[in-house]
Amino acid sequence: MKNLLVMGIIILITSCATSMSPSKISSALPALRKAKFYSSVQASEAIKSSKCKVLVHDRKYLAPIGLTTRGDLKNGAKGIDEWVSIDGGNAYTLKNYQWLTVDEKGSTQLQIEFNTMTCD
Repeated sequence: MKNLLVMGIIILITSCATSMSPSKISSALPALRKAKFYSSVQASEAIKSSKCKVLVHDRKYLAPIGLTTRGDLKNGAKGIDEWVSIDGGNAYTLKNYQWLTVDEKGSTQLQIEFNTMTCD
């Protein structure tokens, strides 16, 4: 019973986290979406070599609030895929992200800034 209580407390604490580290974002986000992810360096090189073309610069997407930061990230990934598709692209590069406080209770919402690209 104690183990169950401790596990419940750990899950509660981790689900209330309001952000993720850049390394977690960089590894988790590309795995959650369909569009091809390019790092900043990869995107610059692909654009210089004419392999990719930027269709939309600095798009900001405010993802629906999830139950956890992982849920926020899944919602953000879904939004990226939808915008990339709408823009006629097949790839993106992450420009910035942040969790914004949206109410007096401290609830947060993920805002993602990215470039939509089309690549060969």
